[in-house]
Amino acid sequence: MKNLNVVLVRLLQFVVFALFTFIVLVYFGTMILLPLDIVVLITKALSVLGIGTLFGAIVAVPAVAYLGKIVYNTPGLIPMIVENGIELANLGKQRVEAFNKIAEAAK
Repeated sequence: MKNLNVVLVRLLQFVVFALFTFIVLVYFGTMILLPLDIVVLITKALSVLGIGTLFGAIVAVPAVAYLGKIVYNTPGLIPMIVENGIELANLGKQRVEAFNKIAEAAK
């Protein structure tokens, strides 16, 4: 019975590890893909207005670069975003390590 408890604790530990890994990857992936999505949305909006897609992309890329510069120059914003992601990863690590104590108690 003790082995079954240890196996269940390890299974739940793996599920929590996989969940937090997915959450951290989605968090940082969103930060990387957000500017690309804005470029696509501006290009599509300009295409609806009758401006060609190529010209729309030529206009959208500098516009998004300027928005990125504004975000980058905002004091404390980039370090806060990175710190939030790192804290999320550390929280996941702590939750996964907490299962080790439970597994030791179950042995």
